[in-house]
Amino acid sequence: MKTAYISHHDCTLHNMGPEHPESPARLMAILDQIQDTRLNQDLDFIRAELVNPDHVRRVHPATYVEQLDLIQPKKGRIYADPDTIMMPDTMRAAKLAAGAAVQAVDAVMSGQNKNAFCATRPPGHHAERNKTMGFCFYNNIAVAAKHALDFHGLDRVAIIDFDVHQGNGTVDIFQDDPRVLVCSSFQHPYYPYSHHAVHKPNIINLPLEAHTQGLSFRNKIEKAWLNELQNHKPQLILISAGFDAHKNDPMADLELDKTDYRWITEMLVDVAKYYSNDRIVSILEGGYNLKALAESVEQHLEVLAGF
Repeated sequence: MKTAYISHHDCTLHNMGPEHPESPARLMAILDQIQDTRLNQDLDFIRAELVNPDHVRRVHPATYVEQLDLIQPKKGRIYADPDTIMMPDTMRAAKLAAGAAVQAVDAVMSGQNKNAFCATRPPGHHAERNKTMGFCFYNNIAVAAKHALDFHGLDRVAIIDFDVHQGNGTVDIFQDDPRVLVCSSFQHPYYPYSHHAVHKPNIINLPLEAHTQGLSFRNKIEKAWLNELQNHKPQLILISAGFDAHKNDPMADLELDKTDYRWITEMLVDVAKYYSNDRIVSILEGGYNLKALAESVEQHLEVLAGF
């Protein structure tokens, strides 16, 4: 079975402006990289489909979902919040990103693919239950987790978030749901300045000081997360795959490189082998230096694909 690569061209139509770091070029850089290295030959390309609104409403209130559709402009751009801009193609892209997350869970749970990566945007992990934030509209990883729990009947899933920014939206949504173990590493103190102090048995926050390098990152991840994952025994591992902790990324001050992303993917593949029947769904979050993003995703995909 191949790794599923789920994406759609229309995810590049959402464009928050020429100076905005969360740009359509991110997806194109990833695609160019895997084509140049011929990794694409070892992936199963799947076209993302629009999400069923019922799947989104498992995570976000119906009023929130309806409001996003109502405020989307027919031309030009508006601010949904100070960081998050909407334009005429935004919600189609958001619905494709959430739909890809659902498709990825279905593909992995059915055995069609051993694991899956969603090369989609806009990202999702900052979107709280009732609130857009940090370039995010729907919380895609939360939509995936709820689908796995409610439709596929799983009892335990784990969400691993190694984006440089804390997954506040994911914590907001699952902090009172012990079926979901949320492990989030992030630069601290740093955006989004919320939910980093949540103390719940199923929320494992790992704040990292600016300029943390790869060896320290690896040691802290192992110490903070491995026992929790082993105790939780997740039947599915979901990854909020943000690559903006890379040393060349302009958005923050951690100092990882592509080999650190390879390492953490290998660790999660190993955990999935023992507890999750190899089942992993990874969803793109941050990563804003195009070369660093593309090379890091390549490492991530190589491990998922078994190289």
